[in-house]
Amino acid sequence: MAGFNKVCSNYQEALKGLTDNMTIMVGGFGLCGIPEGLINKVTEMGVKGLTCISNNAGVDGIGLGQLLEKRQIKKMIGSYVGENALFEQLYLSGEMEVILTPQGTLAEKIRAGGAGIPAFFTATGYGTKVAEGKDCRKFGDRYYVLEESLTADFALVKAWKVDTLGNVVYRKTARNFNPMIATAGKITVVEAEEIVKPGELDPDHIHTPGIYVQRVVQGNIEKKIEQRTVKK
Repeated sequence: MAGFNKVCSNYQEALKGLTDNMTIMVGGFGLCGIPEGLINKVTEMGVKGLTCISNNAGVDGIGLGQLLEKRQIKKMIGSYVGENALFEQLYLSGEMEVILTPQGTLAEKIRAGGAGIPAFFTATGYGTKVAEGKDCRKFGDRYYVLEESLTADFALVKAWKVDTLGNVVYRKTARNFNPMIATAGKITVVEAEEIVKPGELDPDHIHTPGIYVQRVVQGNIEKKIEQRTVKK
């Protein structure tokens, strides 16, 4: 990388500095919009004791499911268990700490972290286990729960197109959690389907400005399907 050019030559360079016991945020919803190549590299690196923030943990053996198989995640902060049986097993056995958070609250915790907001009040979860041990206050005629924001040492996101300056465009539902996560990492790494020159992206179509992005890498992406449904 030189000057404003944020393109890394390979995954190893893109993840330089990632070590044991760090916190990582990972974009995606199921297998849609996950930075698959970056996840594969994290698995290969063998870093341990990670706190992982992501909507869910992929499926067994794919996506973040690989990190679960190698016991690289110490704590998982997410929204649901999804299609991952090992996720459930690790939680019930006490081998991995799991903090389940309502999906909208999780998205806002990440967005707030990226915006420099330390905490916020939300009505979601009041009166349930979600609110246990948290500050609850009444505003008007409703009660609200104080939720702390989330940030990470590394934010790993998947994009459709990125220019060399780090300006990002996501595609359709693959956008999901990626825009929020891109703002909330000390080091944000974007895995792109296509890297283009500055000026090739329409400024009105950019979802994440390059100021949030430190590194860009060309993706080697298989685009696995979580559940294939076809006519008989």
